[in-house]
Amino acid sequence: MSVRRPVAWIVAIVLFLEAVGVAALNWFLGIVVDRQDMSLAGLDPDAMSVSSKIGGVVFGLYFALCGLVALLVALRDRAPAGLGRILLISAAVVHGLLGAFTWGLVGPGAFVFMIVVLGLIVLLLMTYDAHERPAPAARPEDGAGDDGTPVSPPPAPTTP
Repeated sequence: MSVRRPVAWIVAIVLFLEAVGVAALNWFLGIVVDRQDMSLAGLDPDAMSVSSKIGGVVFGLYFALCGLVALLVALRDRAPAGLGRILLISAAVVHGLLGAFTWGLVGPGAFVFMIVVLGLIVLLLMTYDAHERPAPAARPEDGAGDDGTPVSPPPAPTTP
């Protein structure tokens, strides 16, 4: 039994949940800033509130798109290619950076979560990458090439 598909399903579920969580958290923070009606270094509170909400929606959509890529990988049982692969790699990088920041700002629990998600994304990418590589071509034992013509061995190195 292969672990590839279950890992892809888990990554998709985690990224979808994370998308909702990030969007909700930033929306909540935007509401808090709006109700505080305080300025930070002269910035307009309304601008901070709106930018927090917009940032939450953008990051939520980004993680949802990454979750969609992982879901398609799980459904098709094929490696992500092109933009999907780039999105998953960027999500791994984002989780590594967020993990580094969360250790000091939030605590070890958030750090462990980010690193586990990073590990799952990397595991997804690596298991499908290893499966998709073609096997090296085997040489026929009779010394003939694919078209039946004899193949000569490479010349032996000469020593001066």
